[in-house]
Amino acid sequence: MQWQRLQLGLPLPSTESLYNIKQIINLLDVFMAKLVFHSHLLLLLMVFLAIHHTDQLQLSQSQTLLKVQQLFDYPPALNSFNNITDFCNIEPTPSLTIVCYEDNLTQLHITGNSGFPLFPENFPTDSLFATLASLSSLKVLSLASLSLTGPLPGTIGELHSLEILNVSSNGFNGTIPTPISNLRNLQTLILDENKFTGQIPIWVGSFPGLAVLSLKNNLFSGSLPNSMSSLQTLRILTLSKNQLSGKLPDFRNLTNLQVLDLESNDFGPHFPYLPTKLVSLVLRNNSFRFGIPSELGSCYQLQKLDISLNGFVGPFLPSLLSLPSVNYLDISANKFTGMLFQNMSCNTELVFVNLSSNLLKGELPTCLDSKNGIVSFARNCLSNNDKQQHPTDFCLNEALAVRIIPDIHKHRRPHPKTLLVSAIVGGFIGGIAILGVVFLFIKGVYKQNSVETPTRAMKEYVSTVTTAKLLTDARCISQTMKMGSSLPAYKTFALEELKEATNNFDASCLMGEGSHAQIYKGKLPGGTHVTIRSLKMRKRHNPQTNMHHLELISKLRHSHLVSALGHCLECCQDDSSVSSMFLIFEFVPSRTLRSCISGPPGEKLSWTQRIAAAIGVVKGVQFLHTGIVPGVFSHNLKITDILLDNNLNVKISSYNLPLLAKNREIVGAGTLPRPKGNIQPSVKDEEKNDVYDIGVILLEIILGRPIMFHNEVGVLKDLVQVSIKTDHTARRSIVDPAVHKECSEESLKTMMEICVRCLSNEPTQRPSVEDVLWNLQFAAQVQNSWRHDSSDN
Repeated sequence: MQWQRLQLGLPLPSTESLYNIKQIINLLDVFMAKLVFHSHLLLLLMVFLAIHHTDQLQLSQSQTLLKVQQLFDYPPALNSFNNITDFCNIEPTPSLTIVCYEDNLTQLHITGNSGFPLFPENFPTDSLFATLASLSSLKVLSLASLSLTGPLPGTIGELHSLEILNVSSNGFNGTIPTPISNLRNLQTLILDENKFTGQIPIWVGSFPGLAVLSLKNNLFSGSLPNSMSSLQTLRILTLSKNQLSGKLPDFRNLTNLQVLDLESNDFGPHFPYLPTKLVSLVLRNNSFRFGIPSELGSCYQLQKLDISLNGFVGPFLPSLLSLPSVNYLDISANKFTGMLFQNMSCNTELVFVNLSSNLLKGELPTCLDSKNGIVSFARNCLSNNDKQQHPTDFCLNEALAVRIIPDIHKHRRPHPKTLLVSAIVGGFIGGIAILGVVFLFIKGVYKQNSVETPTRAMKEYVSTVTTAKLLTDARCISQTMKMGSSLPAYKTFALEELKEATNNFDASCLMGEGSHAQIYKGKLPGGTHVTIRSLKMRKRHNPQTNMHHLELISKLRHSHLVSALGHCLECCQDDSSVSSMFLIFEFVPSRTLRSCISGPPGEKLSWTQRIAAAIGVVKGVQFLHTGIVPGVFSHNLKITDILLDNNLNVKISSYNLPLLAKNREIVGAGTLPRPKGNIQPSVKDEEKNDVYDIGVILLEIILGRPIMFHNEVGVLKDLVQVSIKTDHTARRSIVDPAVHKECSEESLKTMMEICVRCLSNEPTQRPSVEDVLWNLQFAAQVQNSWRHDSSDN
């Protein structure tokens, strides 16, 4: 070594330097030995530091979460944010879930419940989504049931990594914001139970990996864009309970589609083109007609098929009963024809079959008759005569009619304005015929007293007779004071008053018009809004026998009736006859009970409010039956005739004005007859007819779906009746989803039981109006007790 250093011209180290070098070498040997000995400890330390680092969010993301908490006004559900910097280790709850990967927030789930307040309309939704837009790594965002309102902000399109977006059960309105189309990684889009409007945009079909598209229970309208046929990755498509219509796109290329739910729209008329791997197909309550393709019998993976409440015609496919996977089949309320035989085969897994209200003949297959599940087949022409079957000729004749005119049974959803005019006009259409005969009686009076001015004499006579009779009937006075005390006194109006109230019957005040009547909205000098019905009188009938009907109209005053406030007569100057009669009624806002039950989310009545509305209806009917002498029956009640004022107080707008027996066929003109067979003229049966109508209203209150056809009632009644005999879960599964969580078990069961009793096929088996009222009041009582107990806990 020294020789080598000399060759290189380097000086030799001293003895002291050599000693120091040896010492350093020895120390390094010892350190390296210890380092190797503890290497596994060092490795564990490095792993720990790495894990600890991944559990901590970047500062900007932590600040974003704190900002979200601040925007929500520090609700109890987000209390876990307080005094915590390690957001990634927050324990998940039903209200809050946070998922991190490395040092980034990837999932944020916030679900509203009792821990969140009801946000005001001016809640800064734009600020909320602008804040969330900074979470660039977010893949899943779920903001459900938070009562957020207003348009969905377009800043949602800045979350380019987003794969799942769920903003269901809020109050978002307007159209789907276009910036959502920028989310090219989107796999799931759920906008259920909001108030979105407009058409479904064309760009929805441009997502390369969309697997779930759920837009149910909104206000979407128009037809579906053909671009949706390009969503080859789509597995679930749910568009139920909207206002969509028209022909459906060709779905045959959607080879991955498993669930297609289009319930309660206006799609049609042709059956859609579908892929063969569907597991669930729901086309219920649309406008489909014509036949169903034979290819439907080749959907071997199909488990649920519901094509009920349409206008399908042609032969029923028996192969649907034996599909290898089917367990739920509903073809009710169509016009399917064909023969059934006892030896037909069925899938052993079938738990629900509904063949009701079709044109099927033959015998019910033994495989269905022996099943333990729910099987309904009423209102066909099967040989099971004890099961509400039509005679064989009925199905033959109906089938011929359907083939000649296939669209006469097409279901159309009534326009809201049509419902309003029907609710106003229908109730008093019978009154047109009644009051049309009054002028003849008046004419006779004028002839006896021709020296007086005709118009003045008529007004004085009618006013005197009506007032005298009303004051001498003590029972009617007591009922009027008790039930209609908030109404102004019944009076005779001057024609000039009505002209002033309607700006001389200006067209802008016209609310509806029929062949013999016009309906105006007016405003009296004191500010009271009224509805004025102008009736053109006809010269027929004996006026003396009908005069008392005007008196009875003045007695129909109750807090749950749209009550009469007075009348006015207009007479011809040439022959002193009555040319027009005006009936003045209280004005009620145009919200029907149906619109408050099956309308948009956020506008539906609660369970408690629904019971209260039902009680109001029954109290109004009870007054009509017993509050005056004689009682008034057979009102042909419909849920669209039940109006709600600003305080949610029920008002029956259409009821049977008292008519003579020869005029009773005019009552309810233009409405569908009750499916209850011949109506006997006894008061007892007339009362039970009204009880049946109450049952139909209760059915819609419970299920939360519009009942558009009478043949639906039997099917839905059977469904409710079966659920009563099963368990609590089965009962809640058929209740309107908007209220099924808030109704107590005893209250719900009581409502279902009285509803089914009201819908009994035999009038004698239906309860009395008093019995119905008692049960509804009991349901309200147990519901209130349950609510108080729940709040205390």
